[in-house]
Amino acid sequence: MRLDPEVAAAAERLRRERNIGLGEAVNELARAGLARKEGATRFRQRTANVGLKVDVTNIAETLELLDHYDAEDAR
Repeated sequence: MRLDPEVAAAAERLRRERNIGLGEAVNELARAGLARKEGATRFRQRTANVGLKVDVTNIAETLELLDHYDAEDAR
């Protein structure tokens, strides 16, 4: 079995910190990763009011409007 360098380094650090074998260190890292995955939360997009309402059904028109606001900000 071949470990990626960053995984091998993490396992080696854990092995030295806890004075355990390499296999046990890899197992602990794997268990921690599995536990974290089980508790993962669903992604939720957040929005914020920026004061500009844009109808994006016409992309070209939307890009022109945004360019206009960028040009005003640059002044």
